[in-house]
Amino acid sequence: MHMLGEVYHWTDFVLRYAFIVLHVWAVLDCLVRKAAAFPAADKLTKLAWLAILVFAGVLGTFIPPTVGPVSLIAIVVVAIYLADVRPAVRDIVSEN
Repeated sequence: MHMLGEVYHWTDFVLRYAFIVLHVWAVLDCLVRKAAAFPAADKLTKLAWLAILVFAGVLGTFIPPTVGPVSLIAIVVVAIYLADVRPAVRDIVSEN
């Protein structure tokens, strides 16, 4: 039973830091994008996305457990930004 606890501990450790890295990546990416590109891509404003990502990152990081409902919602927010908003905003900038 001790070995199972050890596996859980390391899985939790890896997931926690992977989630933090994804949150930081999403926030930094949002910071470097032009504010005008967000409405042009028919997305929320840059400030709104920054607020959502920071709020989700804080909640997802500091409310245990790592694979709890709050953390999973926070990672879904980051996934939406990285999979939907980021490509749309990037395409708008590259077209100009």
